[in-house]
Amino acid sequence: MQIPEGKKIYFASDNHLGAPTAEESRPREANFVAWLEHVSQDAAAIFLLGDLFDFWFEYKHVVPKGFVRTLGKLAQLRDRGIPVYFFVGNHDLWMDDYFEKELDIPVFRKPKEFVFNDRKFLIGHGDGLGPGDKGYKRMKKVFTNPLSKWLYRWLHPDLGVPLAQYFSVKNKAISGEEDVQFLGEEKEWLIQYCRRKLETQHYDYFIFGHRHLPLDISLQKDATYMNLGDWINFYTYGVFDGKELQLKEWKNENLQK
Repeated sequence: MQIPEGKKIYFASDNHLGAPTAEESRPREANFVAWLEHVSQDAAAIFLLGDLFDFWFEYKHVVPKGFVRTLGKLAQLRDRGIPVYFFVGNHDLWMDDYFEKELDIPVFRKPKEFVFNDRKFLIGHGDGLGPGDKGYKRMKKVFTNPLSKWLYRWLHPDLGVPLAQYFSVKNKAISGEEDVQFLGEEKEWLIQYCRRKLETQHYDYFIFGHRHLPLDISLQKDATYMNLGDWINFYTYGVFDGKELQLKEWKNENLQK
């Protein structure tokens, strides 16, 4: 993709809408919707890198109640011709084809390469990448198994959705203070993942979420790792203007964080 003059590409991740409760996440959702409208003025594309929802599961004819403001805004952006791309996170990994059919938003389940203005990007949510976290990697294989999803669909939504929401919030999406502590480059799994990728091919930029900590780290002279942080504590996002990738903070004086 060649970015048109005056246009930019935007990246955001980890909103965890619905957590810890629908009422408490409403101001964060309003902030995010305001951001979407703001960036739509010059967006060549918008990338959402997962965990938009704290829990999401698609039954054959049912999706979780709520998030109408976010879904409506995304539909509006697509109707205006702005490309939107979605990467499944670990909290919304049970996404099926609702976004693709209802909103015309492609959904990716693994990191994907993109080239913008001759710069090579590797983009993804970031869960289960790099060394370590073996427990989660085993759990993810179980959760994404077609048989597991088929069995879960037999739970009525009035039981299945609140049950999953309870365990999702228990997973410390909101309250995990350890998530906002930088561990050092040798202990940051995503940094290790990026360094290993660079051993076999070059990328100008790696962009991930999942970590809940805004990071902008030079891996070598012409390669950068960016973590987008979250929309719980930081309200940070990435923006590429065709020449430079920057990590910025969204500040909306009219809305409460």
